[in-house]
Amino acid sequence: MYIGSSIFLIALGAILAFAITPGLIPFIDQTVVGYILMGAGVLGVILSLVFAAPRRQRTVSESRRFADPANGDTVTRHEMREDGI
Repeated sequence: MYIGSSIFLIALGAILAFAITPGLIPFIDQTVVGYILMGAGVLGVILSLVFAAPRRQRTVSESRRFADPANGDTVTRHEMREDGI
């Protein structure tokens, strides 16, 4: 569920719970349905934000030093990469 649809559920639930006259829809307690929709919308917003949060990453740095066999020069190689935790 995305944030947009969650906000839609919150708005629809608020309309059912507070704006429409109770008893307009027979056999359904629209106030309770409105509260349920608002709760589902709030839960959807929270879950969307949790799953969209950036994950913690670890940067690994590695250096290697070796001698070039052709001319005997010392060569240093630096390598960095990011590992997800």
